[in-house]
Amino acid sequence: MSEDNANQVENKNAMADALNSVHEVKVGDIVKGEVLAIDDDKQLIVGIQGTGVEGVVPIKELASQPVSDINAVAKVGDVLDLVVISTIGKDKENGSYLLSKRRLEARKVWAKIQDKFNAGENITAPVTQVVKGGLVVDAGVRGFIPASMIEDHFVEDLSAYKGKTLELKIIEIEPSENRLILSHRAIVEAQKAEQWQHVLATLKAGDTVEGTIARLTSFGAFVDLGGIDGLVHVSEISFERVEKPSDVLKVGEKIKVKVLSVDPERERISLSIKATLPEPWTDIEEKAPVGSTLEGKVKRLTTFGAFVEVFPGVEGLVHISQISHQHIATPNEVLSEGQDIKVKVLSVNPEAHRLALSIKALTPKPDGDENRSASKSETSNYQNNHSNYQDDDDEGGFTLGDIVGNELKHSTDQDKK
Repeated sequence: MSEDNANQVENKNAMADALNSVHEVKVGDIVKGEVLAIDDDKQLIVGIQGTGVEGVVPIKELASQPVSDINAVAKVGDVLDLVVISTIGKDKENGSYLLSKRRLEARKVWAKIQDKFNAGENITAPVTQVVKGGLVVDAGVRGFIPASMIEDHFVEDLSAYKGKTLELKIIEIEPSENRLILSHRAIVEAQKAEQWQHVLATLKAGDTVEGTIARLTSFGAFVDLGGIDGLVHVSEISFERVEKPSDVLKVGEKIKVKVLSVDPERERISLSIKATLPEPWTDIEEKAPVGSTLEGKVKRLTTFGAFVEVFPGVEGLVHISQISHQHIATPNEVLSEGQDIKVKVLSVNPEAHRLALSIKALTPKPDGDENRSASKSETSNYQNNHSNYQDDDDEGGFTLGDIVGNELKHSTDQDKK
C-alpha cells in the first residue's frame, strides 16, 4: 500500500472516530457544558461536550435561589453538570438546547429526600415564606408545612417563624409534581412524649419549680417546665382578682410555680403562682388591728353592704348600716365599684378570713335624735329580715353577728341610755 493510500485510510478512521464520539442530545440527558460566553449577564452560552453543539443556561436555571450577579456563580471556561430541558429552534444539528443546573441539583435533592423518607428519617430546613395556610421552607427544593402541622396548638401569627430552621417529618413526597409536604408538629409531639416520661418520673404534686411563660390566653398562662407546658389558671395567678393574665404576666417571663396536680392520662399539669406567694391573711391582726384606719377599694356591692379590699387578696365587709349615718336603701346610693375609700376596722377573725369594717365610724355624727332613731330602726329591721343570714361561699361567710359587729351593738346601747 502506498503512503498516500495509508494516509487516506488513517484520515477516514480519524473521521469515523470523531463521528462516533459525537452523541445525539436528547431532552432529559445529563451533560457537561463548558462556559463559552456570558450573554448580557442574563444567560450562559455553553458547549455541550462530546456533541459539537451549543446550549444556553438562563440565569434563573443556575441555582435554586435567585441569582443577582451571574458572574458570581460562573465564568468562561467553567465546566458545569447540566440537564437538557428542551431544544431551541429547528436546526438540531447546529441549534441550541435549553439547559439547567438548578433542575439537575433538584433531582439530586429529591433523590436524597426520597431516601430519607424511605428510611423514616427527618430533615431540617429554614422557613423562607409565610403564606396563606402555612409556611414555605427551602429543603433544596420547595417544601410546604400546612398551618395545622406547625405546632400541637393553634398559632395565630405565623410571621415569627420566618427565618427559623425547623426539624421536619416528611409526610408526603411527589417529585414529579414538585410536592413536598412536611410537619413540625409531628416532631413536637414526639419530643413531648419523651419529655412526659421524664416529667412523670421527676415531677409530683406539691413541688415548687421554676418555669417560663410560654403562652397567655384568656383563661390562664401556659408555663414551659422544660419542654412540657403546665397551666396556671387565671384564678391561681394572684390572691388579687385578675381580669386578664396579660395584665400581670409577660411571655418569656421566668416565674416560680407550685405543682397542684399531674394527670398522666390527659397529659395535663396544673400549676399555681398564688401558692408560692405569702398568704395575704397571715398576721392580719397586726396589719389591721381593731380600731385602725385603712385605705381600700370597693370591689363588690351587694344588697347588704360593700366588700372592700384593704390588702391584696384581703377583703372586708362594710355592712349597709356602717356605710352612712343617713338611712340608705342600697349601698350603691353612695358607693361605686372601684371607688377608693377609708375604713375603720371593727373586728378581725383571722381563722375565718373575715374583717368587719366601717365607713360611718370615720365621719362625724349628725346632730339630733332623728338620726339616732333611724339607726336604731335600721338595726331592728335588719335583725328581723336577716336573722338567718349566712353565705359562706359567695360573700365571705359573714354571719349576722359578724356583719353588725360590736360597733353596732355599742351604738344601740348608747341609744338606750
